[in-house]
Amino acid sequence: MHKSQLAGFIIDCETDDLESAAEFWSAALGMAVEADPNPEESAYRQLESRPGEVHVEVQQVSHSSRVHLDIETDDIEAEVRRLEKLGARRISHIRRWVVMEAPTGQRFCVVHPQRGNFEPTANSWA
Repeated sequence: MHKSQLAGFIIDCETDDLESAAEFWSAALGMAVEADPNPEESAYRQLESRPGEVHVEVQQVSHSSRVHLDIETDDIEAEVRRLEKLGARRISHIRRWVVMEAPTGQRFCVVHPQRGNFEPTANSWA
């Protein structure tokens, strides 16, 4: 058995100025830009959310701008197999997560738990 739930939304920005993109989304959503805890992953800026809320990140990308979601899980491979049975397909494995595509064409990622409320609120799957 494994668990999973919506982790958050990632705002993909095709830009050379990630700081400006993060500042725009920070102001638009009323969420401050967090200090960058992982300077080696400089393509990301996380926005502050309240405890238990989904996280929102601004990501610098080389493809067209879009929004994608992350599904967090305590067993990435089991969750990927579950989603493949539902019709999704595996696109790639990047660092610690798997990029997938829904049958309807949207891209999303399967990631390790991100939110502090994972254990009590995640869905359980046999």
